[in-house]
Amino acid sequence: MLDSIIRETAEKPNAAIIWLHGLGADGYDFADVIPELNLPQNSAVRFIFPHAPVMHITVNGGYEMRAWYDITDLHLDRDPDIKNIEGNSKYVAELVDAEIEKGINSERILLIGFSQGGVMALQTAIHYPKKLAGVASLSSYFPTADTMPKDGINAKIPIFFGHGDHDNVVPPALGQKAFEFFKANGNPVERYTYHMMHSVCIEELRALGKWIANVF
Repeated sequence: MLDSIIRETAEKPNAAIIWLHGLGADGYDFADVIPELNLPQNSAVRFIFPHAPVMHITVNGGYEMRAWYDITDLHLDRDPDIKNIEGNSKYVAELVDAEIEKGINSERILLIGFSQGGVMALQTAIHYPKKLAGVASLSSYFPTADTMPKDGINAKIPIFFGHGDHDNVVPPALGQKAFEFFKANGNPVERYTYHMMHSVCIEELRALGKWIANVF
């Protein structure tokens, strides 16, 4: 089981959000943004912020850092590390399993991910065998579209997309491509762009919070 930071908005949570960080960060990266979501006061949500495994990253000269998968090319849509995306997705799925074992209905579990974490959130949610509430992709993309199950229980899952229009790490065009893919697939999708680089902003977090409240 991945080590994680746990935050709860009430003593007896009836919903769970698993939030996955980006390359080189850790679970603490988003652990303090919960108030910025401005969720309803009666929300009882357990937030799980896992730490990714440590691995060598090719484009960083083989330097070891927390990552969900390797990056071998700065053009992110070239030769994605499918092996680690799929392999580490199983660890994220274990976190979902753990919340269900604690009594949270699967349809009250939602995945959020930033950058690499967004890839993992989409990958895990789409392939998970029980119905989930939704998935949010922040400043991210979807390199595993070719392996997406067309008839899975989460094939039409609601998806929130947020991206900076000046993102110099994950080009906005890749985020747009993911959005268009799921829109054509028939998923309930929302996409928002913000005047920022590879980051999040308060406006995005507030929009995400409204979306979370609606999905739950």
